[in-house]
Amino acid sequence: MAGRIPVLITLFMLAVLPSFAQYRDKGAYEELYDSETVASMKRHVRELSAASMEGRKAGSEGETAAAAYVESVFREYGVDMISPSGGDLFGIRSEKGDTLTSRNIVGFIQGYDRKLKDSYIVVGARLDNLGTMTMTVDGHPVERVYAGANGNASGLAMLVELARMVQTNSILFRRSVLFVAFGASCESFAGSWYFLNRSFPEPDKIDAMINLDMLGTGYNGFYAFTSSNTDMNTILRTLTGDLQPVLPEVTTMEPYPSDHKSFYASEIPSVFFTTGRYPEHDTDRDTQSIIDYADMERELEYIFNFTVALANTHNPPAFRQGQAVSGKPSDEGVVSFYECDQRPMFFGSPDPKSFISTWVYKYLKYPESAIRDGVQGTVQVEMIIGKDGKVTDVKVVRGVSEELDAEAVKVVSASPKWTPGRVNGNKVKASLTIPVEFRLVRKGKK
Repeated sequence: MAGRIPVLITLFMLAVLPSFAQYRDKGAYEELYDSETVASMKRHVRELSAASMEGRKAGSEGETAAAAYVESVFREYGVDMISPSGGDLFGIRSEKGDTLTSRNIVGFIQGYDRKLKDSYIVVGARLDNLGTMTMTVDGHPVERVYAGANGNASGLAMLVELARMVQTNSILFRRSVLFVAFGASCESFAGSWYFLNRSFPEPDKIDAMINLDMLGTGYNGFYAFTSSNTDMNTILRTLTGDLQPVLPEVTTMEPYPSDHKSFYASEIPSVFFTTGRYPEHDTDRDTQSIIDYADMERELEYIFNFTVALANTHNPPAFRQGQAVSGKPSDEGVVSFYECDQRPMFFGSPDPKSFISTWVYKYLKYPESAIRDGVQGTVQVEMIIGKDGKVTDVKVVRGVSEELDAEAVKVVSASPKWTPGRVNGNKVKASLTIPVEFRLVRKGKK
C-alpha cells in the first residue's frame, strides 16, 4: 500500500496542473511585455474604475476613495501636495436643498526659473463620473455601475503619470506646474470653478491650463481643442516640426464640455486633449476592456512634450490676439528657443542635448576647490543666441556654488556660433536655458 502513494501523488499533480492552466488569464501573459508606463496606467484605471468606486459620483464614498487614490499616487511619485490631506473640500447645494461634499486634489512641482517659478501651468482631469443607477429588468431591480474607465479614469491615469514625468524632469520646467483632480466636474464643473474662484490664492498667475478628459480610445482619433487660441495653436504647430509619437488633430469644434470651460470663462488660455466621444460613453459598458493603453502611452509622451514647451515659453500665451501682458517678464526682440519655427542649431542639430554633450561636457573642467570640498549639483544656465548666431548674455538662473557657476558660464560663453533661429522666416534672438551637471564619482564606482 505504501508503495502506491508516490504514484497516487503523481497522478494527483497531473490532474491538478491542467486545472490551473485552464484558468490562466491570457492578459497576464500579455502584461509581461508592458512598459513601466503602460503597467502603471493599467493599475490606475483598474483601481479608479473598480466596482468598489461605484462610479465615483460627486459627493459619494466612491469619489472620496478615488480622490484618496490620486493623492496617494502623487505622494508615491514625490509630488508636493498643496491641498490638505483628504483633499480641498467644498460643498454643492442640490435642487432638493441637500448639500453634497466634494473635493479637489492638488499637487505642485516648482519650476526652476527665478522669474517664472511663481507663474503656473495647471494640468487638470475630471475626478467624478455618473455613479450608479437602479433599473428594472424582468420585474427585478438591477444596479448598473457607470465605472467610467475612459470617462475619466483614463484622464486621471494620464494626470498622475504626467506628474511623475514632470517630477523626474523638473529641471526642464521654467514655470511651476499644478496637477489638479477636479471633484464634481459632472456637476457644472464645480471643482474647477471652486479652484479658480475660492481655493487657489493667485489665479491671476495661472498662465495656461491643460485639460485631460477621455483619452483611452485613441483608435477614434486624438484631438486638441484650444477655443482657437492663436498662441496655443502656435505651440501645437511648433511641436509638429519635431519627431513625435503621435500628433493631435487641432479641432475648432469642442469635443465635449469639460473643466477647461471654467478656465476659459476666467480668460485663461487652455487646451483640451481628448480622444473624443465613443459608443460606450455614459453607459455601463465604459469598462477597462475598451482602453487602448498603447495609444495612451503615445499620447502621454506628446502631452509631456507640449507641457515642456508651454512651461518654457518666454511670454505666456495671451487670451486674445494682440493682448498686452502686464506684469510678465519680457525682453524686447527675444523669443524662447522652443517658440522658434526653426530652432537654432548647433553644428546642424536643433537638440540642445547635442550642444551639451559635444561642447559643454567636452571642455568643462571640474574646479579643484569644488572637488576638494565635495561640491556637486546642476547649474541652470540661460543664454541668448543672437541673429548672427553668437551666444551672449550668459547667466546663471539657478546656481550651486560660486566656482561651479563660474565654470558653467565660462564654457557656455565660449560657444562657437550657432545657426540662428527663425520665426516666420526671419532671424530672431532666442533664449535657451540648459542644465550643466557637475557630479563627483567615487573611486571604485562607476
